[in-house]
Amino acid sequence: MKVNKKYSCLPAEEKGIHIINIRAIEDIGYDQHESTLLNSLSKNPDADCKYGLYFRDGKRKVDYILVYHYKKSSSGRTLTRRVHHNDSSARSTKQDQPLPGKGVQLEMRESEPHVDYHEDDKRFRREEYEGNLVEAGLELERDEDTKIHGVGFVKIHAPWNVLCREAEFLKLKMPTKKMYQINQTHGLLQKINSVIQKITEPIQPKVAEHKPQTVKRLSYPFSREKQHLFDLSDRDSFFDSKTRSTIVYEILKRTTCTKAKYSMGITSLLANGVYSAAYPLHDGDYEGENVEPNDRKLLCEEWASYGVFYKYQPIDLVRKYFGEKIGLYFAWLGVYTQMLIPASIVGIIVFLYGCATVDENIPSMEMCDQRNNITMCPLCDRTCSYWKMSSACATARASHLFDNPATVFFSVFMALWAATFMEHWKRKQMRLNYRWDLTGFEEEEDHPRAEYEAKVLEKSLRKEHKHKETDKEKLTWKDRFPAYFTNFVGIIFMVGLTFAIVFGVIIYRISTAAALAISSTPSGRSSVRVTVTATAVIINLVVIIILDEVYGCIARWLTQIEVPKTDKNFEDRLIFKAFLLKFVNAYTPIFYVAFFKGRFVGRPGDYVYIFHSFRMEECAPGGCLMELCIQLSIIMLGKQLIQNNLFEIGIPKMKKFIRYMKLKRRRSLDHEEHMKKKQRYEVDYNLEPFAGLTPEYMEMIIQFGFVTLFVASFPLAPLFALLNNIIEIRLDAKKFVTELRRPVAVRAKDIGIWYNILRGIGKLAVIINAFVISFTSDFIPRLVYLYMYSENGTMHGFVNHTLSSFNVSDFQAGTAPNDPMDLGYEVQICRYKDYREPPWSENKYDISKDFWAVLAARLAFVIVFQNLVMFMSDFVDWIIPDIPKDISQQIHKEKVLMVEVFMREEQGKLQMLETWKDKDKKKGENCNNHSPRLSRSHSGSLSSCHSYPLDV
Repeated sequence: MKVNKKYSCLPAEEKGIHIINIRAIEDIGYDQHESTLLNSLSKNPDADCKYGLYFRDGKRKVDYILVYHYKKSSSGRTLTRRVHHNDSSARSTKQDQPLPGKGVQLEMRESEPHVDYHEDDKRFRREEYEGNLVEAGLELERDEDTKIHGVGFVKIHAPWNVLCREAEFLKLKMPTKKMYQINQTHGLLQKINSVIQKITEPIQPKVAEHKPQTVKRLSYPFSREKQHLFDLSDRDSFFDSKTRSTIVYEILKRTTCTKAKYSMGITSLLANGVYSAAYPLHDGDYEGENVEPNDRKLLCEEWASYGVFYKYQPIDLVRKYFGEKIGLYFAWLGVYTQMLIPASIVGIIVFLYGCATVDENIPSMEMCDQRNNITMCPLCDRTCSYWKMSSACATARASHLFDNPATVFFSVFMALWAATFMEHWKRKQMRLNYRWDLTGFEEEEDHPRAEYEAKVLEKSLRKEHKHKETDKEKLTWKDRFPAYFTNFVGIIFMVGLTFAIVFGVIIYRISTAAALAISSTPSGRSSVRVTVTATAVIINLVVIIILDEVYGCIARWLTQIEVPKTDKNFEDRLIFKAFLLKFVNAYTPIFYVAFFKGRFVGRPGDYVYIFHSFRMEECAPGGCLMELCIQLSIIMLGKQLIQNNLFEIGIPKMKKFIRYMKLKRRRSLDHEEHMKKKQRYEVDYNLEPFAGLTPEYMEMIIQFGFVTLFVASFPLAPLFALLNNIIEIRLDAKKFVTELRRPVAVRAKDIGIWYNILRGIGKLAVIINAFVISFTSDFIPRLVYLYMYSENGTMHGFVNHTLSSFNVSDFQAGTAPNDPMDLGYEVQICRYKDYREPPWSENKYDISKDFWAVLAARLAFVIVFQNLVMFMSDFVDWIIPDIPKDISQQIHKEKVLMVEVFMREEQGKLQMLETWKDKDKKKGENCNNHSPRLSRSHSGSLSSCHSYPLDV
């Protein structure tokens, strides 16, 4: 039908007209009934372009989207600005060439509304920038006739020649026609691998990219001069959507807009509000009826679903869709979770060993034996009374679950586990680099950030104002000194704030313990310590979660005022500040319990006071290790449950709901428009922007610290981390696939600065665990007693050995208990945990020789443990090669094959040249032997004798 031809979804250039809105046709007298008939007979243009995945011609794929806000006229009826930037004259001469964009044809609105200066300036900048994009070879199409009123979209398509040019500039490695066999294992190893593959087949994702490959294509940096090396049979799929969006993003960053007196790339335009968003499109829908198969749908089914939590991740498909940087994060998270399995098993065994031997532990049996009748000194002044040691029986028995000889072995095991994990990840990283063709890849310096360019402009303008001739300006340390000073002061203040909050919680514990001791019943006094500890830890947890969010914002602000030049510099500085602040915030309360609580108490009659009224806290008779375990477990589990999971699920859902309500409020009541299916770029615009991988890495690094730093006090930490990570992987996957806009693919060959942070935590963990075992637990005092003071070579009498005596008549005035007869008898001597001389000694209450013997043993243990474990870790690091042997062989094989390919190419060129020379000689001889009549009658043949094919 002619009608269909006239309004079909073909490119405007081929028709010689612009695509306009049907509503505009009504304004020039088109009949409404005929319009309805026309719409019913013609094809759905949105379906032809796959609802926004292609241009209106249904052929050119949308590689990138720019979004901007505009003000509509009061009548609310504007022409559809689905505009193709082109040059019609150039189009008529060369149909296949990109358009230079000398003139950008734009549809004028029916009535131009009055806009303010800023809106006008933004529109001029957009027009200039988009014109420069067209000159760079990109093809654009504008769409303002969307369901989101006041929001316009610019669709960008990169034609083939632009993709080839940029792929050569970026040195993208692409697969060639040459294929080679991957070395396979033989003999016993091959049989073992086949058995393992059969066993693990049910837990493998049903993804083509995840299947083991026996052949691989040889890869080479793309070159337009060597296109014959590559398989270009299907040009549409040669560059996948991830690569196309990366290429377009590089052009967007490089293209400038000079109307603002200095060059502005896409980052500057986004920062200044000229564009409100820029993103590549998802491949399609991931759920619903009649959804075409795409990588996003496959990822949602085989990766981003809680029902496949037991399966391996399809890392190659993740990399194909999201790029190498995100693929490496999920690969690292998978390796870390995998390595937590053996650590969890050993931790459970250590915990079960403590449960099995709790009834055989002599010190806890002595503490629970009421026949010993050990009377302990009061825990606070005046209001607290004397108490029986047997009342702390439950705490002593619980302490043995975590404070036993097996925990020392577990600390050594976890130190070696951390070293093995780092080596295993390096090997896995090398395998991924080989598989993803990243060998030899080096990151180039990125484009300057928008803020840096603005700061440089401001500096240059100041010098121009002073009439000074200046070369190209850059920011020096003098320009950044105020920012550096602010950073230093700000970080010191934040660390001091953390310490002050911890100190405040200490005051709360001391005052609450005294208050509960006054008001509690005799049965409730035994649970005072547990009640105070639990409530204080919950307060710490709430403060940590709040300060984590605050410190994240402060770290970003401190980094912004430094004005780093590139995005990589910005990310590294942000990671360092955020990690420093969050590390201090998360671990300061735990460090206090582990190394400071009970160390500066003093003794009865000479206690240490805070503000002259609050006595410092004491550890329980069984030691502070049990309290450290409670503190660590509540903070770790609380952070993982509340911050990592609930926040990650709840906050994106809430933001999405708020955006939906805003759009619903702004949406028109037009039924036809309401029923219209949204375009792909409209759906993606409503998703949450991608904010980087820093928060994802940060929560895992903090968790890694919980697993390794204080593992001697909580052997079940790896188990809880494993359970959290199984959920975390699928939660992050679902967020990336369904909740976030598709991020720009970024090439990377490693996890960057995070690897150095992990190594630092691993080294620090050895030192901290050595001090926890020697100073926090009773492991060393037990060994000293067993080999130096025990009369029968057993632990009988150990509790009595660790307690000192105090004469109640030596209490300071006003500190003795108000009710000395609370136990039913008069107390003359009370006991307290310390190594001091008895009151009947000449040097009463002085530190005894036993204290120095135990201290020497503790320091010796720290030195021996630290050096031994460090040596073993370095030995593991040395004995495991960073690059697997088979991968190094494959890399060498690739180099040899590439040399062979080029040698054959050179030989082929030489043979072709020799063949041409031989043909030239033969044709010349044949032409010379012809008669003149024959020459005249076959003049065309004569000319053809000297013409040979030059196009090969």
